[in-house]
Amino acid sequence: MSQPTSQPPSAPSPAPHTHPYAARLHWTGSTGGGIRSYSRDHVATAAPATPVVQLSADSAFRGDPDRLNPEQLVVMAASSCQLLSFLGAAARAGVDVLAYDDDATSHLDLTATPARLGTIRLAVTVRVAAGTDEALVHELAEQAHRACYVASTLAVPVEVSTTVTVGTVTAG
Repeated sequence: MSQPTSQPPSAPSPAPHTHPYAARLHWTGSTGGGIRSYSRDHVATAAPATPVVQLSADSAFRGDPDRLNPEQLVVMAASSCQLLSFLGAAARAGVDVLAYDDDATSHLDLTATPARLGTIRLAVTVRVAAGTDEALVHELAEQAHRACYVASTLAVPVEVSTTVTVGTVTAG
């Protein structure tokens, strides 16, 4: 699959207090052989970032399992937004976050009309500095969830469960 030949078009000039986003997607091939024959592989870019993202359909839909699929990107976007919202809330509150991990999941419901992703579940584990109030960390996680632009945009619920570890973790 070739690279996109140009950068995404610039988004329209933003109104005050808005941030524009644009992406460029590129696919080539032929659907002439029918539903089973065409490649699902495609590439996308989103300036000003330079990486080309290699995409495909889920392997259940004849896609390449070594490439990300749109459903994974939605789950990743929700997870990333929660992380960034949480880190901002923690920094503003003076909470020293040392590590953050999330095992995010969702399922494609093919019985729904139209088919759609179900609830996105974020299973977050946060490690904070010794002496940090665990209840405050949970409150900051809730604040972050309410502030997350992606979760607010999605038509499916995003549920966040947060486990907090206070202090450093030693190997052993």
